[in-house]
Amino acid sequence: MWTLQSVGPADAGLTFRLLPGTLKTMGRAPRADFVVDAALVSRVHCRFVLDERNQLQLEDLGSTNGTFVNGKKIAKVTLSSGDTLTIGRVQFMVNAEATSTS
Repeated sequence: MWTLQSVGPADAGLTFRLLPGTLKTMGRAPRADFVVDAALVSRVHCRFVLDERNQLQLEDLGSTNGTFVNGKKIAKVTLSSGDTLTIGRVQFMVNAEATSTS
């Protein structure tokens, strides 16, 4: 499982979880899977795909203000644990939980 935990602004208080084999959208529209109602966030801003191998892909969906990972504007990228994701004025820390081998 992966988590996206908001780290800024301090009052955002958002946490989203992704399980392997899922596709989720993020944006300010009620139809987005992960709703982020904040300035500069497009209605359907970006998409996450977590495959069965636990690799998390992020794709910008033509957002007006862009999607940024570690301060760089991206179109599509594979995320790593510890990356910082920014959409609009909201910043998230990306974390992969260790998978059990027992």
